[in-house]
Amino acid sequence: MEETISLQEIFSILKKRLKLIILLTVGATLISLIITQLFITPQYEASTQFIVNQKDTGQEAQYDINDIRSNVEMINTYNVIIKSPRILDQVIEEEGLSLSVGQLSSKIQVQNADNSQVVNVTVSDSDPYLAENIANTTYDIFERTLPELMNIDNVSILSEANVGANPSPVSPNLMLNVAIALVLGAMIGVGLAFLLEYLDNTIKTEQDVDDTLGLPIMGVVSTITQDEQNGNYTRKRRRRGDRIGA
Repeated sequence: MEETISLQEIFSILKKRLKLIILLTVGATLISLIITQLFITPQYEASTQFIVNQKDTGQEAQYDINDIRSNVEMINTYNVIIKSPRILDQVIEEEGLSLSVGQLSSKIQVQNADNSQVVNVTVSDSDPYLAENIANTTYDIFERTLPELMNIDNVSILSEANVGANPSPVSPNLMLNVAIALVLGAMIGVGLAFLLEYLDNTIKTEQDVDDTLGLPIMGVVSTITQDEQNGNYTRKRRRRGDRIGA
């Protein structure tokens, strides 16, 4: 026979294990806060933008949608060139970086938004001003090297990377990490509460006797607390004192 559990029993279990749930929730939140603040290095981003345009080659040609489509397709080639050793080796040399090409490549993201002709070169680093310098240097070297590689010159800078005077880190996100830890801690606490209740096979109530043994209840012995015993003892002494005084 399948066992069912009512809402009243669910709330009773949660109330019974409420301290455990709160402890795990608060603990997970504090751990997330400490790890985020003390052990995760903040990361900053700097981006430079350039546009791929159609330069006049000296021949009369109409600038139409096909030109734009051709430039957008060319961007995929540019994305590969920007992160190639030909470009990044020069960036490492000019900036004096102690990084390999692979390590520097992992810090750089190149993408164009919504299939446009605008390309974003974004650099992530723990030093915001180093990220800014790498982004600008990468574009400068790419612009100088492109005519040598493809015999074309159709890129123009839109905006240079500039993190400002007081840059803000893009990661870690303290509020997001704390919120995730809070929800996760609460879920673990609730799950552990039901697990402990499931594993608890001790008999505590008359219903437990009926469910476990299948025997009728003949009687119940009430529990008398120490305060009740002291109270009864005091009342008895008072009654005896009243009788003696009478």
